Amino acid sequence: MKWIARYISLIVAIGGTVSARAETSVRAPATQPAGMARALPTTRPVPAIERAVIISVDGLRPDVLLRANTPNMHRLYESGAFSFWARTTPAAITLPSHTSMLTGAEVNHHGIEWNRDLPFLTPVYPAVPTLFEVAKRAGYTTAMVAGKSKFSALAKPYTLDWAFIPDETKTEDAEVAEHAVDIIHKHRPQVLFVHFPSTDNVGHAKGWGTPIQIKTVEKADGALGSVLRALDDEKLTGSTFILLTSDHGGAGRLHGPDDPRSRHIPWIAVGPGIQKNLDLTTYPKLVIDTQDTFATVCWLLAIPTNPRDMDGKPITEILQRNELLHVADSPAEPAPTVSRP
Repeated sequence: MKWIARYISLIVAIGGTVSARAETSVRAPATQPAGMARALPTTRPVPAIERAVIISVDGLRPDVLLRANTPNMHRLYESGAFSFWARTTPAAITLPSHTSMLTGAEVNHHGIEWNRDLPFLTPVYPAVPTLFEVAKRAGYTTAMVAGKSKFSALAKPYTLDWAFIPDETKTEDAEVAEHAVDIIHKHRPQVLFVHFPSTDNVGHAKGWGTPIQIKTVEKADGALGSVLRALDDEKLTGSTFILLTSDHGGAGRLHGPDDPRSRHIPWIAVGPGIQKNLDLTTYPKLVIDTQDTFATVCWLLAIPTNPRDMDGKPITEILQRNELLHVADSPAEPAPTVSRP
């Protein structure tokens, strides 16, 4: 099968072996004996949040999300804190923007400025740690399920416990959902990133905001629903921070810099202790950038980070008032002080 060759290359890149429990994933060498319970950091601002799932719908412009029949996406933003005016990187293209999302660093900081598979003699990875890298150091298990082969640039050696990256240049949302659900059921990763590619694929082929792209977003919503059901089935929803977002929007059949239709993205946060049905634009000085995704997940999971490696800030406004008081009163985990633009 075509994906076998991709798994072989991933085994080399990640430094692992094919998992006996899931032939559609890659397992990195264990950092501790199999079956040993991992001790989670105890200074998490919301103790109930023990894991995080970031879901990126590639090319999802906020107004298209709202126009489409997307019950799962609507349920998420009605159940959490959200903004439809968050910003991706100025470049507004897939690989650099996703790298900023998953490193907390601006493009000129992490160094991934290209947007396709390149024939490097040796792999080139971001110049700063990825979310998977810092999460592994903190004792969390990690997984990535991506719909485009270029995401191998984020598969740094020894940072992912399980991964699916397609052999072909790109695949579709249904296949991504299948692999994400499989990994959730078999491994229950504590930090999981899922990338749905089809909305972007159709945007380039038929155009942003077209009827066919609306239908594609509705299918993406169904794929999202499969992932959410898997979390429910494994009884993980009550301990999971879920963040639904995107890497860029688009107009016509393109996306790129200096175009608000490309730059604005949805940013929807749901989970224990997260305010419900909160439009984050009620904070007039708060600007959410895609780098803040990394910073927010690290803050909620008490993952140590080096401020020199990141440009993002945690979005502390998402917490309910009682949780904000808990953070402020805790001597072990004081509320972060961040400057707002």
